[in-house]
Amino acid sequence: MRRVVFAVGLAAMVATSCAETTPPAEPSATTQAPAPSSAVALPPDPQPTGGGPCPYLESQFVADANGQRVSKVQTSADKPPSCFFYALTGKLQLTVRVYVGEPAIAKALVDKVAPVDTSNPATDPAGWQGGYQQIEGGAVYAVAKGGSAVVVTTNQQQTVKARTVTKQTISALGL
Repeated sequence: MRRVVFAVGLAAMVATSCAETTPPAEPSATTQAPAPSSAVALPPDPQPTGGGPCPYLESQFVADANGQRVSKVQTSADKPPSCFFYALTGKLQLTVRVYVGEPAIAKALVDKVAPVDTSNPATDPAGWQGGYQQIEGGAVYAVAKGGSAVVVTTNQQQTVKARTVTKQTISALGL
């Protein structure tokens, strides 16, 4: 008889122990894992909203670096603003996007246009990391360092043109 009482008591203890360790059906906000870095909410792409000049790049520098004359410059409302340089045909020839803020967002902006898995690694200027590649209608050079990112797209196929503008942007802004 003692064996039956002991076995029933042991079974009750095991059942109670299991019931206490069962996780709740709905996880609370404090027990959820943090979102992966790829789930960072990116700011919207900049849009040209105002006239030039670009506060950190001269039109003549862009013309020389990109190999096309600049007919018009527009800027975005961002701080610092993105700059949009247009060719004599009126079509966009080069865009410079500068982001200063959260490191995860800076890195995600670069990875969006020059994904680590598919682009060539970019490490110029020293201390900056990102990628470069040809894209439809041109090329992109994008790098980040800490909470800063610079993304340059050009209508030219040579990524060296975008890299030259990126380096000048970083220097001019003291990033």
